[in-house]
Amino acid sequence: MTQGIQTGPRVVALVGPYASGKTTLLENILFMTETTRRRANGERVFGDDSVEAKALSMGVDINLASVHYLGDQYIFFDCPGSVEFSQEMRNAVHAADIAVVVAEPEPEKLQALSPLLRDLENDGIPHLLFINKIDHSNVHIRDLAAALDEVSARPTVLRHIPIREGEEITGYIDLAHKRAYSYGRDGQSELIDMPATLAEQVKDERFHMLETIADFHDELMEELLEDIDPPSDEVFKDLADDMASGRIMPVLMGCAHEGYGLRRLMKALRHEMPGFELASTRMMPKKSRESCAYIFKTRHLPHMGKMSCGRVIKGTISDGLHLGDNKISGLYRLHGTELKKTTIADAGDVVLIPRLEGVATGETLGGTDAPKPQALQPVYSVAVIVEDRKDEVRLSEALTKLLDEDTSYAIEHREDTGQLILWGQGEIHMRAALARLKDKYGVNVRFGMPRVPYKETIRRARTQHSRYKKQSGGHGQFGDVTVEIRPQAPGTGFRFSEHITGGAIPKQYIPSVEAGVKEYLLHGPLGFPVVDVEVELKDGQTHSVDSSDMAFKMAGRMAMAEAMPECDPVLLEPVERVQVMAPTAHMAKINSLVASRRGQILGFNNRQGWPGWEQIDAEIPTAEIQDMIIELRSLTQGTGTFQHEFDHLTEIGGRLKDKVLGTAGAAST
Repeated sequence: MTQGIQTGPRVVALVGPYASGKTTLLENILFMTETTRRRANGERVFGDDSVEAKALSMGVDINLASVHYLGDQYIFFDCPGSVEFSQEMRNAVHAADIAVVVAEPEPEKLQALSPLLRDLENDGIPHLLFINKIDHSNVHIRDLAAALDEVSARPTVLRHIPIREGEEITGYIDLAHKRAYSYGRDGQSELIDMPATLAEQVKDERFHMLETIADFHDELMEELLEDIDPPSDEVFKDLADDMASGRIMPVLMGCAHEGYGLRRLMKALRHEMPGFELASTRMMPKKSRESCAYIFKTRHLPHMGKMSCGRVIKGTISDGLHLGDNKISGLYRLHGTELKKTTIADAGDVVLIPRLEGVATGETLGGTDAPKPQALQPVYSVAVIVEDRKDEVRLSEALTKLLDEDTSYAIEHREDTGQLILWGQGEIHMRAALARLKDKYGVNVRFGMPRVPYKETIRRARTQHSRYKKQSGGHGQFGDVTVEIRPQAPGTGFRFSEHITGGAIPKQYIPSVEAGVKEYLLHGPLGFPVVDVEVELKDGQTHSVDSSDMAFKMAGRMAMAEAMPECDPVLLEPVERVQVMAPTAHMAKINSLVASRRGQILGFNNRQGWPGWEQIDAEIPTAEIQDMIIELRSLTQGTGTFQHEFDHLTEIGGRLKDKVLGTAGAAST
């Protein structure tokens, strides 16, 4: 139903592809509502001013602003548009009452909306679409609507059609009101007579709008069947109910740069967006205290430290309140684009809370078992290299802050390659991380290529007798062992056993032999960790004076070094199980992509919960996945993605083996 005025703020997330005009839209809403004094005319007035945003010339973070319009308060979340920062969007829209999807009026660009709309649909976020930059579009509105129907699982409902004069669009017709408006200066629109040339189109488009929503309302369907034009209040009520229930996606239009359509958008939000009760139901934890809040963003600010942005779900939060192990030590509200200190916040309020240590983005303060936004799996990795070893401690602190601020990063310590790996969502995402680490946190680092964790194993068994003997004055060193080395089944790992009889080697020295064997297996004859072998200690000799733990450790290592090259060593590369997801239209290109990266396709499926999408299951070598996301997005207009996990090791030979060994040799010199 129509929502009317509510006491708390209305929270609106602005989402959409990069360069669609979200920030310009918000800037001119701020100007229109007299929150700011400057209008955006091509230069940025408000937006992400972080070091990484400046380095990339694009928004990488959520920006918040508060405005008042016709007696209501609105808090806007301006979300970054790049798909590589979509976790920021997911975290923010979970706390919003509605999402306004901003898009350009070009059918070929609308494909990029597909993943975003699916996320909103699957998470139950009410949303409407604002077609931006409409003033010079030459696309017919019905062609645009057809393109939208291709990417939205919800029926699209055109609320406006443009009035065109020559090459320019000079106004619009509101199909629900049955009124025509011309675009004026400073975003004002003037009521004009309905153009006679558009009478038939208006009749057809309005009927199509009513017919779409009548699928959900029997009374409206009866009126249409009886050729009765329904009253406006009934139409608006049905539109509001259907949007809140996720049955439809209304479509408005305008031009953010010129201010066109902004007032119509604000009025639609005022009268038709759902109230806080819908968002609170979505966010509510299964178990909660009298008060709880969802944390949708974490920032580390100069002079203020950690700052958690949250929306109060239930009850009241006040300065000094204890919620579990956390004490509220200060509260801030948004006042325009600035922060203003407060002492209390009620359900529905958006607040910033300092020094919430141990509370991460996506968690619910004061509640457990709360719904969370879906987490993105990292798909791109770099090796983090510290230029000065003295910065290693600072790097650890900086990475902790980085992961605090953006939960779509992940850290991996690879023992077999000795590298620290930073995982993220793509090349731009990593450039943002580098800017934060260097310019914001002051750690001098660079990024390199991760080394593939190759392994090696053997095909042939061998028995080896080795003696370590060293005399250097005084006590010497003596250790004598006989070991049998055998290959094991793939995935079995390493096994050490002993079969010593008659006390040939005292029991206290046997662990030392095992330690020597393990030490050698870290770098086998091909230079990589050895897996799937069994080593049995069968015999040996000792010396009453010169034998020691060190001597038997060296003897065990020596036996391995002498025997392993004769055991027919083979090189193994890791292979991952991969699910590649994209719209059906791109599947042929993805088949070629998988084949070009030495992948083996295992099967095809429809992507669950994503109409019009398919999933390819495949096995692809880890070495081929390193930069695959870049090519995948290029082939699919930014829509494709994949999930992956280690599956098995497989033998490689020929030129590929020579290339790997040559690269490893060059890296070690």
